[in-house]
Amino acid sequence: MVPRPPGEETPAETDRHRTLLEINNALIANLTREALFHAIARALRQVVPFERTAIFLHDAEKDVLKLFILESSLPSSYFTVGLEMDPWESHVGLVFQRQQPVVRGDLRAERLYPAEDWAYEDGVRSYVIVPLIARGRSIGTLAVASTTPHRYAEPDVRFLQEVANQVALAVENMKAYEELTDLSRRSALTAERYRTLLEINNAIISNLTQEALLHTVCQALGRPVAFDRVALALYEPAGDLLRLVAFEGPFRSEHFKVGDAFARADSHFGWAFDRQRPLVRGDLEVEAEFSSERQAAQEGIRSICAVPLIVRGESIGALNLASRARHRYSEVDAAFLQEVANQVALAVGNMKAYEEIAALKARLERENTYLQEEIRREHNFIEMVGNSPALLAALRKVEQVAATDSTVLISGETGTGKELIARAIHSRGARKERPLVKVNCGAISAGLVESELFGHVKGAFTGALERRVGRFELADRGTIFLDEVGELPAETQVKLLRVLQEQEFEPVGSSRTARVDVRVIAATNRNLQEAVQAGRFRADLFYRLNVFPLAVPALRERRPDIPLLVMFFLGQFGKKFGKRIETVPPETMDRLVAYSWPGNIRELQNVIERAAVLCGGPMLELDHDLLPVPDAAGGQSRVPAPATPGPVESSPGGATLEAVERAHVLATLERTGWLIEGPRGAAKVLGLHPNTLRSRMEKLGIKRSTHRAS
Repeated sequence: MVPRPPGEETPAETDRHRTLLEINNALIANLTREALFHAIARALRQVVPFERTAIFLHDAEKDVLKLFILESSLPSSYFTVGLEMDPWESHVGLVFQRQQPVVRGDLRAERLYPAEDWAYEDGVRSYVIVPLIARGRSIGTLAVASTTPHRYAEPDVRFLQEVANQVALAVENMKAYEELTDLSRRSALTAERYRTLLEINNAIISNLTQEALLHTVCQALGRPVAFDRVALALYEPAGDLLRLVAFEGPFRSEHFKVGDAFARADSHFGWAFDRQRPLVRGDLEVEAEFSSERQAAQEGIRSICAVPLIVRGESIGALNLASRARHRYSEVDAAFLQEVANQVALAVGNMKAYEEIAALKARLERENTYLQEEIRREHNFIEMVGNSPALLAALRKVEQVAATDSTVLISGETGTGKELIARAIHSRGARKERPLVKVNCGAISAGLVESELFGHVKGAFTGALERRVGRFELADRGTIFLDEVGELPAETQVKLLRVLQEQEFEPVGSSRTARVDVRVIAATNRNLQEAVQAGRFRADLFYRLNVFPLAVPALRERRPDIPLLVMFFLGQFGKKFGKRIETVPPETMDRLVAYSWPGNIRELQNVIERAAVLCGGPMLELDHDLLPVPDAAGGQSRVPAPATPGPVESSPGGATLEAVERAHVLATLERTGWLIEGPRGAAKVLGLHPNTLRSRMEKLGIKRSTHRAS
């Protein structure tokens, strides 16, 4: 045999060093005990033959050595993972206590402990056990065993001890890693539970019904605590029972449903309710005491956790989690669920208050609906005061046309309530949920009326700094009310005709065609047929507007309504001015009824307002300057001065209404120095629009004389 050079390794030594390196790599790569020990067993088998290898680790709490890892080809009835050995009365314990290896060459003659007898019966004939030592302290043992006697020599023992030293360090590192992992897991669970409590708190703020709240609680609880169903029961003192008000979860029930009640003394809900502390059951098949628990066990529920709902020291119900798994809930889970229950309990009180408020609101809404119906039955239209034949005839026409989309042309003198009629038509039609857009055509200058009706684009004209939406576009799918439509300029009449025919238009300065769906209601105090004949109003537009003509009667045509209107306005102004004006003398009412009211309801309203301002007692009195009265001869009438008294024209007895109106307007113009517009103009005094007054002057033939007496 050729001698081996000094320092050169034998093949066996090379294999062992390679195995130690492989085990070292396994220590680095494997962070779980099971994966590490199985990797070590595979590496050991390449160098040290065995039929069985095992690692025991010391359990300090029980003070036993527990079989943790087993690799074996030998059948055994006792040598299995989890086997516990006495550290003082076993061959494994001997190595653990002395921190020295033990070698048995032939168990036929060398057995000292009962465990060695059991190993011999399994076929083991020789073994080596070495201690696992970390920082001078034994933490377990490593063993290999063979069915062949005298299998292991001193080099094998030294090699196994080197392996054991590496394994011991790895075990300590793993313990630290596992402790950190467990701490991280518990920290994550704690954070998750705090996050769940915050989510439930937000749910309590945003959900004011028990169903919505429990649904949110159920979803939030599912992350930190596993359950198959969750239930909320509230206490009913009248029957001394707890009733389910919410029940959720993936595992449905035949015995439990919302609305079911449980006797307080025979349910797990009642137990938690009475004692005001959590109840945890790990196995209902064994631990069930109440009927409710036995019913749950029959359905497959094994674990429950019930906690009380407590508000200001008083129990109001209970919250319960249930699972089909045994021993699902711990005391830590119960403590967390109690925190949830505390939040839910506070929310229940808020829910009851919300339900009471909702019930009261619904009651008030029903009462309001009833009162509105009463008003509609008593008064055919809101704000339309009166029951004269003339008014009722007009309102019947409103009823007929309101349900359609027909264009309506309302005609009547100034102050007769044409806008109220328009509102009545809109409010009783199919478009009542959409806006009623009002446009006073006589109040807009001729240069801006087109922009007002149809809108304009940015830069369309000087001063058009941004896009403007017109009234027709605002009224889309609703109604537009064109008051004083007879005042529209001729060029605007053309565009309005197109809107009525085609339901489309172009905003000022734009080539874009806009389409709208608008119902048109127009009103005028002029005779549009005469305006058509005179060439001031387009005939085709008149016929488009006059689809359904509706004339509003003047106040002189509905004198029976005057007392009702007087009392109506008197109630309004008495409340507005803080006065109690309770009666109107018969002679005063007679004067009000007898007057011709050229300004119609608006004039009557102004007269009553002025009278209410001047009234100093509970009875309404009219000064002579507020209303025309017969003169001493009984053949003339004096027109009152709404502002300051002054000379007025008189007309002979039996004069026509037109003559009286002409004298009234002429006297007002004389007092105001023929100033029509402005705060001191005749239009302001008469309560008319300036354009309306000019139209009335033209109709009455009133012109300012160019030569006046000095």
